[in-house]
Amino acid sequence: MDFDYSPRTKDLQARLVAFMARHVYPSESAYWAEIEAHTKAGKRWTPLDLIEGLKVKARGEGLWNLFLPASADGTHDTSGHYGAGLTNQEYAPLAEIMGRVPWASEVFNCSAPDTGNMETIVRYGTAEHRQRWLEPLLRGEIRSAFAMTEPDVASSDATNIASSVRRDGDDYVINGRKWWISGAGDPRCSIYIFMGKTDSDAPRHSQQSMILVPSNTPGIKVLRPLSVFGYDDAPHGHCEIDFDNVRVPASNLLLGEGRGFEIAQGRLGPGRIHHCMRLVGLAERALELMCKRSSARVAFGRPVADQGVTRERIAEARCKIDMARLLTLKAAWMMDVAGNKAAKAEIAMIKVVAPSMACQVIDWAMQAHGAGGMCEDFPLAYFYAAARTLRFADGPDEVHRNAIAKLELGKYAAA
Repeated sequence: MDFDYSPRTKDLQARLVAFMARHVYPSESAYWAEIEAHTKAGKRWTPLDLIEGLKVKARGEGLWNLFLPASADGTHDTSGHYGAGLTNQEYAPLAEIMGRVPWASEVFNCSAPDTGNMETIVRYGTAEHRQRWLEPLLRGEIRSAFAMTEPDVASSDATNIASSVRRDGDDYVINGRKWWISGAGDPRCSIYIFMGKTDSDAPRHSQQSMILVPSNTPGIKVLRPLSVFGYDDAPHGHCEIDFDNVRVPASNLLLGEGRGFEIAQGRLGPGRIHHCMRLVGLAERALELMCKRSSARVAFGRPVADQGVTRERIAEARCKIDMARLLTLKAAWMMDVAGNKAAKAEIAMIKVVAPSMACQVIDWAMQAHGAGGMCEDFPLAYFYAAARTLRFADGPDEVHRNAIAKLELGKYAAA
């Protein structure tokens, strides 16, 4: 593995760093101020003018749709027809830069769940699907959501998913309740990718399918937004949604009946790289804030940075961040050279390592800030809420640890 970044990545890194310094970091206070103003005006779920304005700037500077791998549609096209044509390894360090501010990825049209949904439609959708849904998503005209997790079953075991997708003539009829559907609160959310059972009698991993469901289809009811440690993440939102006899054309099915797990594996691999590198960026920002704060504050007659426990934590944070970054870059490299299946152990490992690392580093940074670390004067409490959530999103720690252990034990099974 070459530990250096490609010349193209280095160029984009420099441009992203400059954009963040000019436009994003100076806008952090304005971001929260606009949310507060929207709340007072009863417009909590209205998209932010600040974000929309920054999108125009980012697109004008060519910092747009950087996430989509060149091979996402199987053609290894680097022409930029859909995106920048970067490999997973090339995009990973860019995701780290964006991740330093939790809302920044949207500015570059590189935010979840849209990135995963766009990759899914590129890989598994028809030409009609791409024209109707992918292209508006790539232009940033609409948003999307991924409807998989359910409140009534342990969704960490995806074979438990109980929602039904039943064929009825030229249509499929969908019934079920989903929750933690990220992005569903955004009024621009126009399309769901829905996972449900098309055949309960099929083999365990061939029962599920995925289908495109326009958000304005009759029978869809958004029941409520869910909060994360008090944050509802409006206007993005994580919602509970009821699907009651929702009827969509059979042509909306992705890839074919019973292939939901196949699609999920293709979708989640790159998404985990994105999540983990954004967490690395978040942890880097927390470490930076910790160093600055501890150097500027005096306790018991000397700077907090001179206290032994603070130096111990700063050193540990540096080690943990660099280890998580290197493991994630290795996973991205393996995906590029050998495919998602060959990298399954590394993909599982980064999903265990990166969120836990970020939670620990952010927690140490909060301690260094004293009581200020828990309030809105600093971004650390919000950072922690985001990082802690990702110990569940795309599969909880326990599921990934189990997968890693099985692969490790399998190496010695023959002996």
